[in-house]
Amino acid sequence: MKSSKLIFYILAGVVIALVILIARESFFQPGMERFDGKFEELGHYRNENNTGPVVRVYAIKALDTSKEWMREYGDAMPHTKYGRTVLFFFNEEIGQEVKLSPTDPYFPEDMRPYVIATYQKSPMGDVSFTDGYPK
Repeated sequence: MKSSKLIFYILAGVVIALVILIARESFFQPGMERFDGKFEELGHYRNENNTGPVVRVYAIKALDTSKEWMREYGDAMPHTKYGRTVLFFFNEEIGQEVKLSPTDPYFPEDMRPYVIATYQKSPMGDVSFTDGYPK
């Protein structure tokens, strides 16, 4: 009788520890605040189609031009299954808001020289990260 109580308390302790660990990991994930001071959004476009492919296009001013940070920022941006997400990282020389469209060219041609990197997530979740504007 005593050994069954001991096993019950051990199992209950393990379950409680796992629940606490899962809750802690769920509630304390890093958020977008880790990118404060590194990126500034200049504009974004999202189509209104909620039943089909959702297209998201972002123009981002990169205050920190580290490729790892840009890729991590792209990974943290919203993406819809079977949708497409495209981020254009501009250098610090761009100061104005960027008007974006859902098709190529996504923004005015005269801004292409300022693009330092492009991040794309395809409808199937494949990621493409290239320097400059994609050819």
